[in-house]
Amino acid sequence: MEKYNLTVVHEFILKGITSRPELQAPLFGLFLIIYVISVLGNLGMIILTKVDQSLQTPMYFFLRHLATTDLGYSTVVGPKMLVCFVVDQNTISYYLCATQLAFFLVFIASELFILSAMAYDRYVAICNPLLYTVIMSQKVCHILVAVPYLYSTFVSLLVTIKIFTLPFCDYNVISHFYCDSLPLLPLVCSSTREIEVIILILAAFNLLSSLLIVLVSYLLILIAILRMNSAEGRRKAFSTCGSHLTVVIVFYGTLLFMYVQPKSSHSFDTDKVASIFYTIIIPMLNPLIYSLRNKDVKYALQRTWKKFAGGR
Repeated sequence: MEKYNLTVVHEFILKGITSRPELQAPLFGLFLIIYVISVLGNLGMIILTKVDQSLQTPMYFFLRHLATTDLGYSTVVGPKMLVCFVVDQNTISYYLCATQLAFFLVFIASELFILSAMAYDRYVAICNPLLYTVIMSQKVCHILVAVPYLYSTFVSLLVTIKIFTLPFCDYNVISHFYCDSLPLLPLVCSSTREIEVIILILAAFNLLSSLLIVLVSYLLILIAILRMNSAEGRRKAFSTCGSHLTVVIVFYGTLLFMYVQPKSSHSFDTDKVASIFYTIIIPMLNPLIYSLRNKDVKYALQRTWKKFAGGR
């Protein structure tokens, strides 16, 4: 394999989503609309679950942190991606690239375990309703979000430092629309075997452990629902899980498609499509799913709007 001359890299060039000129303007408009909806939706969800008294429950506490992670990684990626459509050569400095990778990894890993915490919360609510307030105390809720944030920060720093202490070659074009770990590795001049193994182990552990918690929680929920005698009780139990289950299927489905596909069919083009979906589309869908499928959120939004309109 041909190696490039070792040099000090001060910046990288992001290839973006497409190099076809006729698609730049329409894609810019489309993704700008999606990003604005994502920001407004997630910011709205954060504010709403903070100010409305009826939403001061563990379920909406976790939902607020889900919206925070969605807003976090979509904002880390979105603005720089939009720049790709309006400039001929979208550059990103060495340190800004490292920063983007670090924050992206923090938010995306945190989201996995926050979704797991939400699944556990639904399990307790349905399977142990009488002990729900005791089990899901404020202290427990804070621990269930603090641990993922701390762990994700450790993972992020480990991967980012490992990659950016390696020597880069004079070829500095990243075949992606943001600084991600896998597209950066081909630009490294030395052996990347160690960091590849680290990324594989961490990605597998994060994905499988969080997914296992979700699957076990929903299996126990399903058993509890099937044992219910009342059809109305079963309907209510399913409705409390509907929004979260939809989000879980979409998010994990995208990640599993990206990481579990055979290496022979693995390419940066399919990675780009999957990355677009989970970095831009999913953060837009999540607040819409929770607001459209959840009566509590709808009523809280109406109350907040009336207060705001009445106070003007």
